[in-house]
Amino acid sequence: MMWDWTFTFEILPVLARAAIMTVEATALGFVIAATLGLVLASIRLAFPVAGVAVTVLVELIRSTPLLIQIFFLYFVLPKAGIVLDAFTAGVAAIGIHYAAYCSEVYRAGFENIPRGQWEASIALNLSPWNTFKDIILPQALPPVVPALGNYLIALFKETPLLSAIAVLELMQTAKNIGSETFRYTEPVTLVGVFFLVMSLVSAGIIRMLESWLQRR
Repeated sequence: MMWDWTFTFEILPVLARAAIMTVEATALGFVIAATLGLVLASIRLAFPVAGVAVTVLVELIRSTPLLIQIFFLYFVLPKAGIVLDAFTAGVAAIGIHYAAYCSEVYRAGFENIPRGQWEASIALNLSPWNTFKDIILPQALPPVVPALGNYLIALFKETPLLSAIAVLELMQTAKNIGSETFRYTEPVTLVGVFFLVMSLVSAGIIRMLESWLQRR
């Protein structure tokens, strides 16, 4: 049989549980990426000297494959006494990798703010922190939300790389089912459907957030 519906309904709960881990890895990875990316972009904005080192770091991360970074955190860091479990290492690697891309998005948002707003804040005797928090950041964030949303979806589709270090996310679970039953059509197709649905849901949430920010 090309497609076995009985087998499909048998493996569906197993893949659904694996989908939860995939969503968790995506959410945690994106929180790291969005937060660390903002920190990196802020350092480049506020501290030009330190910004040079941050720029080099960002380019290094962006110029090396994510899979190598996952292997580095999981296999190399233990040599230095830092031992991470597979899920933590994978999420950290994904988060750090996409933080480099998110930092460039934030930087573009900051650079679009007219310099005169900084000068006006100084004239009003506002502290640099209050200027950044209350004036610059609220203006810089809304235009960059679509780009951040694109990276969220891209990050989500990178989670199958975690199977390289035996994290039981969707793709690894489908491979395990296939190797045990010698049927790959149903599990791999279901994984594709899961990714499609969750990507569309993520895109819809991003559009809603963008609309909400534009109305504020």
